[in-house]
Amino acid sequence: MTGGTDNWFQRAWHSDIGHSFRTSPVAVAAALVAFACVFSAIFANIVAPHEPFNLATLELGDSFLPPAWVEGGSAKYLLGTDDQGRDILSALMYGARISLLVGIASVVLSVLIGVSLGLLAGFVGGKVDAFIMRVCDVILSFPAILVALLIAGVGRAMFPNASEIVVFGVLILSISLAGGGGWVQYARTVRGSTLVERSREYVQAARVTGVAPLRIMRSHVLPNILGPVMVLATIQVATAIITEATLSFLGVGAPPNSPSLGTLIQVGNKFLFSGNWWITVFPGTMLVLIALSVNLLGDWLRDALNPRLR
Repeated sequence: MTGGTDNWFQRAWHSDIGHSFRTSPVAVAAALVAFACVFSAIFANIVAPHEPFNLATLELGDSFLPPAWVEGGSAKYLLGTDDQGRDILSALMYGARISLLVGIASVVLSVLIGVSLGLLAGFVGGKVDAFIMRVCDVILSFPAILVALLIAGVGRAMFPNASEIVVFGVLILSISLAGGGGWVQYARTVRGSTLVERSREYVQAARVTGVAPLRIMRSHVLPNILGPVMVLATIQVATAIITEATLSFLGVGAPPNSPSLGTLIQVGNKFLFSGNWWITVFPGTMLVLIALSVNLLGDWLRDALNPRLR
């Protein structure tokens, strides 16, 4: 098993995509930053120096401490503390975990909905294609953040005392159904690729031999259109994370007892003009680093999968 894994890694490392990655300093740097952010978020309970959301460990006497290198700071809190005495560095790790979880889950749901509808529209055509595309046009006519804000707000109003699972479910659904960063982009991309693939010889041969349309779409067409979907999904992770941060900043995103980076920015914004800049600057910087690194990786993957640029 280990030998097979090693052989797979070696083949991937020495492939065209692996060579493109090794020779791109921007892609390597972005991958390192993304890995550091994801690692610290996943293992926050291990690598974080404090438990920022455990009320039993909070010390109000340590509130509003500046970063360690600023006068009045403490080496105990490297990036300072907020109004509750919570360690900013530890809060960033736990907040990034929520943001990444919501962002990735939103993209997965968007891919499932968008790819399915786009594949159906491009392969079947006719009235089905026209109906799905008109729905996409209607959704795209509204700003994505307003659609997400409406869905999240309605969800909060319908379930005012809902559990965290329901709150996060509504949040993920609102981001997935938003036009700009949701399923619509995948549906339109997959439809265009499917229109090209359905006229290819291998699809015609499968039809002649009596293969069911559903099997043709799943086994023949879908594997050949996943390239653009992978690139779009990588880039849309950053969009979904930013959308989640925006909703949390507006108060309809992650719950207060499970704050994301957007919630931390919203809390710090109250004290920005009182001189406690670190409470909002560091969460904002963390959000920018995650979004920028993911976008750079998406740009590299798009170029690496484009045969014209090889």
